[in-house]
Amino acid sequence: MKNGVTIGQAAAFVGVTVKTVRHYHQHGLVDEPQRDSSGYRRYGSDELLRLVQVRTLAAAGVPLAEIGPLLDADAEQFTAALADVERRLTERIADLIARRDTLHRLAEGDRALLPDRACAILDRMPGLGFGPDYVAAQREALVLARALVPEGFDGFLTQLEHRLADPEYIDLAKRGWEAETWEPDDPRIEELATAMADRYLANPTLLGNSTSLRAWTNASTQYRLINNHRGDQAPISARLTALTETKLRAAGVPIPHQ
Repeated sequence: MKNGVTIGQAAAFVGVTVKTVRHYHQHGLVDEPQRDSSGYRRYGSDELLRLVQVRTLAAAGVPLAEIGPLLDADAEQFTAALADVERRLTERIADLIARRDTLHRLAEGDRALLPDRACAILDRMPGLGFGPDYVAAQREALVLARALVPEGFDGFLTQLEHRLADPEYIDLAKRGWEAETWEPDDPRIEELATAMADRYLANPTLLGNSTSLRAWTNASTQYRLINNHRGDQAPISARLTALTETKLRAAGVPIPHQ
């Protein structure tokens, strides 16, 4: 052992830190050499070879807990174990790529939380005269709808697409948002609710198809949460929606109760 090297030299030769070498010792991956007459542990070629093997496997992604059995395995077991490690690394790579893609979508705003079709709907709204607060409220409603009622989400998007293609609905929706500046007892609120209900009844596609309506009816609690979102910030709009829905239920439309 006189010709061996110190732990610092061994670590430098192998390309790791002294702390890492000690870490390998703690995990039983590399035996600690005996101390020489000077009291120093001297690492010979056997220990250096083992350090290189452990370092290489660890760098390849093999968990430390699996390195010992792997080095002690026969050729067939070694090959099978490496294949298993490769499979797990491939899964991790796919997961990391998916996370990276999510970060890229986050940088693009809505696209991290909503599909392209929903983003296209939101992108159309400013050009139709809807203000940023209205668009923001619709964005949040879409995010909640996708998360809470996924089976009704596509139908909800179709419903919004029909609404944005209906000039009369667009005018009523803008008035509804402007109603936030009205007094709570303004008679125009009741009149606007009647006009909105009449428009829905005149063009049922604005309410969604039977599958979409059924999905929302079966998720009344989620519907209530989504419908009441921002209700404290836009109380007139919330009241207008409630009045409109009451009129629609009276006409036989299966609107979930809030």
